[in-house]
Amino acid sequence: MSMPGMDMGDSNMDPTMAMSHRHMDMGPHMKMTPLRPLQPGDRQKADQIVAEARAAIEPYQDYRVALADGYQIFLPNVKQPMYHFTKNWYAVEAAFHFNPDHPTSLLYEKAKDGYKLIGAMYTAPANTPLQELDSRVPLSIAQWHEHINFCQAPPGEARAYFGPHPKFGLRGSITTKEQCEAAGGKFRPQIFGWMVHVYPFEKTEQAVWSVERQIQ
Repeated sequence: MSMPGMDMGDSNMDPTMAMSHRHMDMGPHMKMTPLRPLQPGDRQKADQIVAEARAAIEPYQDYRVALADGYQIFLPNVKQPMYHFTKNWYAVEAAFHFNPDHPTSLLYEKAKDGYKLIGAMYTAPANTPLQELDSRVPLSIAQWHEHINFCQAPPGEARAYFGPHPKFGLRGSITTKEQCEAAGGKFRPQIFGWMVHVYPFEKTEQAVWSVERQIQ
């Protein structure tokens, strides 16, 4: 299983490998775009994206509406601080152009009655130049991130993705191709592509484009 719509470079990736995907503190497994100096029009453009994102996701306050509209929950049975409801077609569309009305994923937190809508995620292909990312969402306002240095565990070692000291995956101690191959794993320099989160119901620019929240 892989995150719907995300190119991981191998359609035969095993489920336990995908389960190790989660946002985390920036380190050897995460790369983020650098903040650029604010340019004329950046803040206005970002504010417009936030307004459009808010209007686009408002109908999905009830997560069941999202499911009925074709969004799929990524790893619903794995406990996560944030759940991604992804729409495959919007992921495909995002590979070619940016549409604030069509976020690749809706972001939810677990709630007593199901899920609480908190934001949206937009995506771009892994080979997208920084200038293109900047044209989608100004890099002076938001930081895109991608997951890197992923070591896929060999068959039978799925448990090494988890626990207090994981060996494989995006929380693992293995961070290089040499280490990965020595452990019998399969190394991937990058998986999933570029992502950026927006929390349009928040009140401040810092909270709307929170980096800390998107990499938890």
